[in-house]
Amino acid sequence: MGAAEEIAEFASLLRELKQRSGLSYEALAKRAHMSTSTLHRYCRGDGVPADYAVVSRMARLCGATPEELVELHRRWVLAGAAQERGRGVVVPPAPEESAPLAPVPVAGEEPSHRPFPKRWALVAAAVALVLTVATALTLDRDDGDAGPSAHSITTPLTISTRTYAWDDPQCEAKYLVDRPPAEVAPPVMGQHVPAWVKTHRAVAADEQRVALTVQGTGDEAVVIESLHIGVADSGPPPAWNAYLGSSGCGGGVETRSFDTNLDAPHPVLAPKAGQRGLPYKVSRTDPEVLYLTAHATTHDVHWYVDLQWNSAGHQGTIHIDDHGRPFRTSGSRGRPVYEFLVGGTHWYRDA
Repeated sequence: MGAAEEIAEFASLLRELKQRSGLSYEALAKRAHMSTSTLHRYCRGDGVPADYAVVSRMARLCGATPEELVELHRRWVLAGAAQERGRGVVVPPAPEESAPLAPVPVAGEEPSHRPFPKRWALVAAAVALVLTVATALTLDRDDGDAGPSAHSITTPLTISTRTYAWDDPQCEAKYLVDRPPAEVAPPVMGQHVPAWVKTHRAVAADEQRVALTVQGTGDEAVVIESLHIGVADSGPPPAWNAYLGSSGCGGGVETRSFDTNLDAPHPVLAPKAGQRGLPYKVSRTDPEVLYLTAHATTHDVHWYVDLQWNSAGHQGTIHIDDHGRPFRTSGSRGRPVYEFLVGGTHWYRDA
């Protein structure tokens, strides 16, 4: 299937859900917190939302079934990949290094249970320094008597990495910043969040959620055999202020979710809520989204993920990090915590 067809299939399901809801474009756009013209574009297939939380919110407003939500997510992944291909993004054949592609963020919102809503939910859910990594690090073994060497095999996977992947709009985010409140800009939303994080050199505090969208590039199925956490560096948390947004997380757990404790001597990834763990199969038409939640309480940890794959008699390892640098998650225990009220003018001390 070509790029245009994959985008058209995604748009077709959006239109079907919209029509079935009985809502006008204006009414649905208002409830989904987007402009009417943007909703028209998505339903015509003139663009693919970079933010899946917007897609999910719209679908739920239209009364989508769980099965339709799964299918919509599948089509969104394929349409997004097709759109990137249309922009000239390709998987490089070099087998020794990963190459970054294009960014894709997430967003959301939900009322707080506190008397004064603390909303940075859009930031918390959207802090998506999203780095699409078309990785071509192949460590195939050559047994010497059969098959090509590692350097002749291209990695049969692409991996899109969302560094702050809070799809649930209720999710809370906390960041450590080495600045006093007067020098920290107010919270921002959506596409402006990566610049906010970069400008302030913010570090994910206590918990960080990374989403890996893994998709095959050829006709053969690829088996994801294992995921391993690697620690590049670990030390005491920095003595910085903590800046908090949102109102806590909902109870939903995706079907491919893993937890890891970065404070452990040797962190491992464990499936959440009794879910089935690896291996998984992926292909060009059946991607998987893997959600990794990393926790840190007493350490400041620089970490990465190694994904081991197997396909058509070949195997290898893909090194996954944050655009050429390790992910970084730090504990914030004992640090001053500041929040910014909706409509407020400054950060205030919460704890």
